[in-house]
Amino acid sequence: MSKKINCFILAAGYGERLRPITDHIAKPLLPVMGKPVLQSIIEKMLAIGVDKIGINVHYKKEIFEDWMKGSPFSSHIVFFPEESILDTGGALKNATDFLSGGDFIVHNGDIISDIDLSALLEHHRHAGNIATLAVHHYPQFNNVAIDGKGFLKGLGKAYKLTDPSERLIAFTGVAAYSSAFLEFLPGGVSSVVDAWLKAVTYGHQVSTYDVTGCMWSDIGSPSSYASAVIRELRSNGETAYIDPSAKGCRYSEIGGNVAIEKGSVLGKASSLKNCIVLPGGQTDEGKSYENCIVGYDYAVAIDESIFTPSAGIGTLIGTGGSNRQYFRVKKDVGTIVAMECAPEDPDFARHMAYTVFLRKYGIPVPDMFGINFEKKSTFFEDLGDLSLYTWLKCPRSDEEIDAVYRRVMDILVRLHCEASNHVSECPSLACRIFDYDYLRWETGYFIAKFIKGLQNIGISDAASLNDEFHRLALKVATYPRRIIHRDFQSQNIMITKGGIPRVIDYQGARMAPAAYDIASILWDPYAPLKSDLREGLLSYYMDKVAETAADWFSAEMFSESLLYCRLQRHMQALGAYGFLSKEKDKHYFLKHVPEGLRYLKEEVTLARKEFPQLYDLVALL
Repeated sequence: MSKKINCFILAAGYGERLRPITDHIAKPLLPVMGKPVLQSIIEKMLAIGVDKIGINVHYKKEIFEDWMKGSPFSSHIVFFPEESILDTGGALKNATDFLSGGDFIVHNGDIISDIDLSALLEHHRHAGNIATLAVHHYPQFNNVAIDGKGFLKGLGKAYKLTDPSERLIAFTGVAAYSSAFLEFLPGGVSSVVDAWLKAVTYGHQVSTYDVTGCMWSDIGSPSSYASAVIRELRSNGETAYIDPSAKGCRYSEIGGNVAIEKGSVLGKASSLKNCIVLPGGQTDEGKSYENCIVGYDYAVAIDESIFTPSAGIGTLIGTGGSNRQYFRVKKDVGTIVAMECAPEDPDFARHMAYTVFLRKYGIPVPDMFGINFEKKSTFFEDLGDLSLYTWLKCPRSDEEIDAVYRRVMDILVRLHCEASNHVSECPSLACRIFDYDYLRWETGYFIAKFIKGLQNIGISDAASLNDEFHRLALKVATYPRRIIHRDFQSQNIMITKGGIPRVIDYQGARMAPAAYDIASILWDPYAPLKSDLREGLLSYYMDKVAETAADWFSAEMFSESLLYCRLQRHMQALGAYGFLSKEKDKHYFLKHVPEGLRYLKEEVTLARKEFPQLYDLVALL
């Protein structure tokens, strides 16, 4: 940015509406998935080329100073302590020497947004305003009156609109100013709002920059803070955030949407559902907490709708890549899950048939309570919210992880052996063959959605690469076919009471080499395993299958098939990440790309002589 630009964050307030939370934590230092709100604002400002950022402090100023000393931002921050709170205008006047000499941006310290600060500043400079307020249509807070050209006309919902072009809009807490604005601020306590109106009476332009539709959260109350946390969880495709330093997580039950922050201590056998545990927060042994914010010695109740908003016939659950919708519905003394599918869903009838068949042969899929074929909906047993993926977020010993994964391997042994031996009882599954054409579809999907779609890389020798994919598909298609889940990864395995794993999202099951499921779970980009754990679990599975005296299985054949199935699986997974992030706007899938690529690079290195074109392509990524 060529011209001088300063930034200032308003952070001195008491946070009265957040008590008792702010009795312990200054409002701007409240964390959202491990990151204080203040840090998020600072990072946005530094990203536009700002060198120095002013911050006014009063309430708990020592906590701000201690936090800054341990942060990477200390060289960029200038504190402006206030003996008594000077309000929004007085704070800027107190920093006149720091802010004068150029344009500056002011940002409330309790706002999280994706407002483009560079675009705001560019608009401000181009328009020649003395002040430019970032505004949006937010009916709850609409109290800034503007005319048809966006110029400030008045403030307050009581302001009477005098022209058809005038309307009310909401101030976001973010604004750009010219240094001349400082002249309209008196010494001592004052409001910046009064200075806006004064500047207008003197003939200056106080205008607006409309950012309606932006992501915006105000954390000024417990409910709005909880909303900001849940919004961030969902935008990351998560139901739980657990700081690695949290203690006692492994001995507690977790459900719903949960954030457990740094330094938390969870009492043994306590349970959390739809909760935020603040830094240093503690739960009592054996106590249940639901729909609340938990601190050191208090819990603030929050309306359940903030954590799990109502939708359709219940509360919407799930964050995966499926087009299906799942709802938790209250039933008698418990809950059940309603699944609603699109009218054209090709897997609905199969899903129902698979459920009956798999349960018959001991595969722990949810029980089914009713089917409406016309509406493509059904009710299932509620297995809770704790997936294996989320379970692993709590610090676990290798022994704990190994024990749970062995139970998962037992499920695959039953699926690949006994259930597969009786697949003729389920014709809709028996005819779903993972054949050459489907294998080639997977590699084509990888090229279209990941290589070209996401990575924007062209193929220099498509004929040679297609020949390698042809040979890979022929090879995989030669191995014995058993029932496979097809997407047997940690997010599709639920951990129920007693650490018992159950299986969901099995409607894509097919007849294919068993090693494909093993590749999915033991080389899972969502939940990487230590290599020694993986090798032990692989041996456990192979020994268990061998004990069944299965005529389809030999250790040598299975080991050979595993590398080819790993190649197939990780190309398919990366293709899915590309498709879901770019075409379905589920950008949180991008965070799994690095691990998926790491696995694929390992695999193509092992198979380099057999697939040199694929090796060269993956080396570019």
